[in-house]
Amino acid sequence: MTNPVQDAYPVNDVRGLFPQLAVPVNGMPLVYLDSAATSLKFGIGLRKELDFASHEMAAVNRGAHTLAAEATEKFDEARATVARFVGARPANIVWTSNATDGINMVANGFRISSLGRTATDGRFRLAEGDEIVVTEAEHHANLIPWQELARATGAVLRVAAVTDGGVLTVDAVRAVVSDRTRVVAFTHVSNVLGIVNPVTEITALAHSVGAIVVLDACQSAPHIPLNLAELGVDFAVFSAHKMYGPTGIGALYGRDEALAEMPPVLFGGSMITYVDYERAEYLPAPAKFEPGTPRLTQAIGWAAALDIMSAIGREAIAAHEEALGSALYDLVEPLPGVRILGAKHGVDRVGLVSVAVDGVHPHDVGQFLDSKGIAVRVGYHCAQPLHRRLGVDSSTRMSVGMHTTLAEIEFAVDVLSGVRRYFGEA
Repeated sequence: MTNPVQDAYPVNDVRGLFPQLAVPVNGMPLVYLDSAATSLKFGIGLRKELDFASHEMAAVNRGAHTLAAEATEKFDEARATVARFVGARPANIVWTSNATDGINMVANGFRISSLGRTATDGRFRLAEGDEIVVTEAEHHANLIPWQELARATGAVLRVAAVTDGGVLTVDAVRAVVSDRTRVVAFTHVSNVLGIVNPVTEITALAHSVGAIVVLDACQSAPHIPLNLAELGVDFAVFSAHKMYGPTGIGALYGRDEALAEMPPVLFGGSMITYVDYERAEYLPAPAKFEPGTPRLTQAIGWAAALDIMSAIGREAIAAHEEALGSALYDLVEPLPGVRILGAKHGVDRVGLVSVAVDGVHPHDVGQFLDSKGIAVRVGYHCAQPLHRRLGVDSSTRMSVGMHTTLAEIEFAVDVLSGVRRYFGEA
């Protein structure tokens, strides 16, 4: 199989940026097909993070000395880099621990307003019988916070169905949206299926009834050129560790109006303009959502990773991964006893394929692949309801990265083709 897109893409140069690819696994070259869980890290990004910690670390936005000023400048530049990467302004980016933290922040903003702890009678106040809409395709991180919010406020959680092929349609969302809908939370790209959902259409539908839109962009931000302002969503979350950056940091994107209306949910220093023993007044976003010492080295490392991706080219990376994802699907599809979860035709996809192998548990599939140096994800990928909807308990997921080659895809599928025979199921 040839891949004209890959032929024009400097994949060997890209691979040289990832030191982990040079480390054998079980005596075999590493074939890393688990980018959807956590990506590999750029060596340059790791060094930038270390250099900052070793030579430029100081308290930001606080000190008046030279080192503090320089650290603050670098920290602000990192926020600007992350914002630019997703089509936002720095003031729209709130640092979080990860994407899950960001979703919980928004849900807790509703909780605080709804329990009457703020004077705001805006869109963040839920009443009994108001509705929160999610979909069958959600990661637990974009389901459980809304379940808990509904339980705390008396709101009703409604679920938009996917098709048997895992496709989320605008009509399916329309079927559960009403004039009582206050939140519509959904994923841009399913972490199980790799299917890209119609964000602008769903967002327009939600806004037509005055609902706030919360987008899980964890699987789109690393793989699709993203402009959150153009998509029109109110909030979006994404994580550095899926974008070739460090763990421990993510971002909550919010439109100006949404961030201004949302109450603070964490409290402490660095977020206030005035404090006495009865009350506090808060800085505007993003500072009002970032109390305490921020994630300094992580922000520097994340920005360095995104600079490398931008230099290589977002469109080039996306085209490379899309071509590999299509090749992966086409190679796996004819394997006997191997079922791919999610449709291919009539939908946009990223480079991700999840499979159920007849008669073989995903953990056994994963261990067999691992014995050949192939790293994949096994289990229900924090999406139990979606797996049950598709008639399986769990699956084996293969996901490509910007460093993946066609030869690695072909090797992995060849090994996968021998799984059922090895376990006596062929």
